[in-house]
Amino acid sequence: MKKILIIEDDESICNELQALLKGAAYDAIILTDFLDPLGFIEKVNPDLILLDINIPYMNGEMVLQKIRSTNDVPIIMVTSCNSETDEVLSYSYGADDYITKPYNPHILLLRIAAIFKRMDHSSEVISYKNIKINIQKGIIYNDQTSIILTKNEMIIFSYLLNNQNRIVEREELMTNLWDNFEYINDNALTVNISRLRSKLKELGLASSIETRKGIGYILS
Repeated sequence: MKKILIIEDDESICNELQALLKGAAYDAIILTDFLDPLGFIEKVNPDLILLDINIPYMNGEMVLQKIRSTNDVPIIMVTSCNSETDEVLSYSYGADDYITKPYNPHILLLRIAAIFKRMDHSSEVISYKNIKINIQKGIIYNDQTSIILTKNEMIIFSYLLNNQNRIVEREELMTNLWDNFEYINDNALTVNISRLRSKLKELGLASSIETRKGIGYILS
């Protein structure tokens, strides 16, 4: 049974989420210590985290940054504020998805299921130039360095790999993400491409993703 940690300071929302997740056959746990969320996460070791942005002591984006420094657990950011800035920041800090309250419970379950489906895919390792790509684990690596990609970065990279040496339009990439139940807007796509390039640069592939102005990207 997959374990989902709920980090939310509204007790009624916590209880509703817990009931929804348990009804979908997940083990739903509620954070009880907002003073030490990282310690609680380490203790519980969840398979996925639902993280509200507005929580006491440290806001959700700060918690997200700290989690991502040591842990690649899938994280869905939840907020009551429909702010494009919060959305872009969440993705730039490593969130796997972002949903705004009030959300449709069935859409939330679909997004959770989509993340777990990707996690359960075959652990096929493929090669590109001097690196290996483990799709299941979301890792790219060579003999010296191993780097974790977020879910969206891996979807984008995989799509570019499957269409190598062909220009992929921005709208095509966003449609592919939406087909994976992951809506992403134009700004968030730019952020994810930038972060993916930075990670490829660490592996000596700084110029692999080229921008074709006004069209899209090509992986050479």
